[in-house]
Amino acid sequence: MLDFPRWKIGSIIGLLAALCLLAIPSFLPESTTSQWGRIPHPHINLGLDLAGGSYLLLEADTADLAATRIEAMRDSVAGTMRNGTPRIEIGDISTRGGQLSFLLRDPSQVDAARERLLAITGGGAGMSGQREWDINVVDTSRFVLKPTEAGLTQAVDTAMKDATEVVRRRIDELGTKEPTIVRQGATRIVVQVPGLKNPQALKDLLGKTAKLEFKLVDETANPADLVKGIAPIGSQVLPYPGNPRGVPFIAVKRSVIISGDQLADARQEFEPQTNAPQVAITFDAVGGRRFAKVTTENTGKPFAIILDNSVISAPNINEPILGGRASISGNFTVESANSLAISLRSGKLPVALKTIAESTVSPDLGKDSIRAGVLASIVAALLVIVFMFVTYGRFGLYANLAVVINILVIVAVMAMLNATLTLPGIAGFVLTIGTAVDANVLINERIREERRRGRSVIQSVELGYKEASRTIFEANVTHAITGVIMLLLGSGPVKGFAVVLLIGICTSVFTAVTFTRMMVALWLRKNRPTTINI
Repeated sequence: MLDFPRWKIGSIIGLLAALCLLAIPSFLPESTTSQWGRIPHPHINLGLDLAGGSYLLLEADTADLAATRIEAMRDSVAGTMRNGTPRIEIGDISTRGGQLSFLLRDPSQVDAARERLLAITGGGAGMSGQREWDINVVDTSRFVLKPTEAGLTQAVDTAMKDATEVVRRRIDELGTKEPTIVRQGATRIVVQVPGLKNPQALKDLLGKTAKLEFKLVDETANPADLVKGIAPIGSQVLPYPGNPRGVPFIAVKRSVIISGDQLADARQEFEPQTNAPQVAITFDAVGGRRFAKVTTENTGKPFAIILDNSVISAPNINEPILGGRASISGNFTVESANSLAISLRSGKLPVALKTIAESTVSPDLGKDSIRAGVLASIVAALLVIVFMFVTYGRFGLYANLAVVINILVIVAVMAMLNATLTLPGIAGFVLTIGTAVDANVLINERIREERRRGRSVIQSVELGYKEASRTIFEANVTHAITGVIMLLLGSGPVKGFAVVLLIGICTSVFTAVTFTRMMVALWLRKNRPTTINI
């Protein structure tokens, strides 16, 4: 137990020295460490409660998702029936009452129509094995498709996973550091962005679905009917706030020419002639070919650029657009154009999100929390150091040195893991200071007991470390199990506390047992004492 060859001594000292050096950048201002160039300088990130910033609780609009699913199924049904072989003639598809219904013109094609519906609905069952759509035939020739509860639940779960990733990409585009984006429950997402100075911009960015579509304008629509929401068959009425004709509505074809899913890039630029802000978009290879084909076939006709079911502009196609690039112009500012570009680059949200709770933490409050936490840590460390030195003398001094090194090692490990320190994390630091010396208390008391039994100094120290190590290991395993449970099941402050606790458990065992045993072994080897004060 007390045998430490030179290679082991060098390894322990080298490892701890390297970790202590890696902890230094976290105690320096980031403006200083950023000038170090290629020198490694991992830095602990401060959480929302310490650095200040914005907190948002977003909730999915499941009603909007259900309507979107029905509209998507409507397009699939229309395309499958009319483009298949043989062609199945159907009447207009109704979406009233949260279900799809349409009438077959030829009742003899009921079986063929059912087969095609089963194909596009996945045979009536989704990936979970549960039926997503109920298909019924009414009055021998009318089909009714109704989404099931299980299908909607599965769709919400899939949409929330995708929405969480889209939110993450959008916030990353803002250049913020270490945002916390976690799903809460079935339909909510928690967003914490430390250091953000403009929470309203974040709300606007995350609240934008960014569903971009290009559709042809239906020029046969009657302006008087548009106000009433009436559009010709195969078209729909959408709001058009900037309509130069004065009517804030416009009729567009239901079929989508091209969608935002086929975008390769979107950037804020300036219009060459007027220098007005605009958004330049670039389509991928498939989208570029599709856009070129449609603009070639419809030269001279207007088409609508639609964002989140609202028309931004409806220019004429003066000539074929062959380069796979287009621009979106409107009443943009530089900020709003850049925000739209970010939304389009990161992809559309599969479900609309609305803010149901928000709060802003000022940096001043965070500084007060840091000051209070640091003060608590210093006071706790000093009290522990004094107690250990008075109680155990030289062995207490070794324990104190291990505590100081343990604090630096925790900081270094958190910095290398890119972890975020929160106010509960500081509480974990304070707790770690106390528990770090707990192992040395057990060891020192066991050495005292062995000395009272009349054993020699070497035997007492060796047995003290050997026997106490078992208890230390078992006690820390139970702590670690609790920490893992908090880490897996907790969120926010609980998770922040668990991270520091788990790191502290691992580092404290190493410093309190291995490091102090090495120092004691070196002292015993050099001085060969016949008695010790402990």
